[in-house]
Amino acid sequence: MIAIFMFSSMMLMLFTGQRVFGAIGAVGAAFAIALWGTGGADIPFSATMKLMKWYPLLTLPMFIFMGYVLSESKLADDLYRMFHVWMGPVHGGLAIGTIGLMVLISAMNGLSVAGMAIGATIALPELLKRGYDKRMVTGVIQAGSSLGILVPPSVVLVLYAMIARQPVGQLWLAGILPGLMMAGLFILYIYLRCRLQPALAPVLAEQERAVPLAEKLRLLRAGLLPFGIFGAMMVPFVNGWTSLVESSAIGAVTAFVVALVKGRMTRQVFEVSVRQTLAISCMFMWIILAALGFGAVFDGLGAVQAIESLFTEQLGLSPWVILILMQLSFILMGTFLDDTAMLVIVAPLYVPLVKLLGFDLIWYGVLYTITTQIAYMTPPFGYNLFLMRAMAPPDITLKDIYRSILPFVSVMGLALVLIMLFPQIALWLPEYVYGQ
Repeated sequence: MIAIFMFSSMMLMLFTGQRVFGAIGAVGAAFAIALWGTGGADIPFSATMKLMKWYPLLTLPMFIFMGYVLSESKLADDLYRMFHVWMGPVHGGLAIGTIGLMVLISAMNGLSVAGMAIGATIALPELLKRGYDKRMVTGVIQAGSSLGILVPPSVVLVLYAMIARQPVGQLWLAGILPGLMMAGLFILYIYLRCRLQPALAPVLAEQERAVPLAEKLRLLRAGLLPFGIFGAMMVPFVNGWTSLVESSAIGAVTAFVVALVKGRMTRQVFEVSVRQTLAISCMFMWIILAALGFGAVFDGLGAVQAIESLFTEQLGLSPWVILILMQLSFILMGTFLDDTAMLVIVAPLYVPLVKLLGFDLIWYGVLYTITTQIAYMTPPFGYNLFLMRAMAPPDITLKDIYRSILPFVSVMGLALVLIMLFPQIALWLPEYVYGQ
């Protein structure tokens, strides 16, 4: 009953428009003092010290800075031009190229908002200008941008790692194959649909395709540059030559040097990158702090064991039924909350419950992330839907945006089912790398 009262108090605070960390942290601190007296005041302070001593958290500002340096220095413009030239002769080629662009942006940034902003400002006008169907292209951009929270370096998986007390490196490796599989399923869907309905995505005009080979190769080099930065960061880590924090520092420095060499590291780019890094890092740290304090109170109550007993012994539900109900609750919450808020609200209950039910927490981190992606794009209040409405031209209505995401949500649902049925899609790579 106390646990239910805690959750209802927290939801009431959120509905009043309070910041997520304020609502969760205040409820956690208030219940700690109410339950254990003045000694309960140590719980929020203990969470603060735990946060400050968590060494892998240093990766957070490093990767956010790397992403902003690369996006603010307009590297994405070169990327899209590369896909424009190389994929233009294929029906739906530019839409397929947009998915490729989103994968690269995800590998540079780790936030879905960055992919959405770049896709809506660079790709969307180009696709519409060349006669692509407006519903299909808005769906492509929303689906592609959602890959940012699954493909490493995913900031959301860093947050999950902190709350679930799991290694960030293993979670990132677990997200690689599912992320690439989902991108591949998106591309397959776009290709097949455009073959069946060529009017949705015409090929580029002959004069636009008439680009000299030297220019094509130059654009290819520009497009492969993010892979080079990603490789410089991940290869030493995967081979055990550097720690995760050291690799994140390599990524940040490499991105800075590349922008400097290309003459794009202006004072404005540097200032925007640093300010955004500071703002987003602080936001995540406040959220993690609130979640740790709330979770400590929840653990102290023994609420997880009580809820597990209710589901398995009194209601007689199987572990898989409970897991599916948990995923459905994420989709429901995603209609009015973002990914970090969802995780922080349910992590004190779900993460220990998943462990008690006998499931792998690394695997569950990937399931949570994919379900969050689906929730982001689910009407009526999906987070990505309103971001797209804010960035799209006036002739693309909210109804168009709602209809555009239906096939892509179905594809993501298929990917989720495949990973639930075949956990090794997510677990093979971390087991292989960490087993070496």
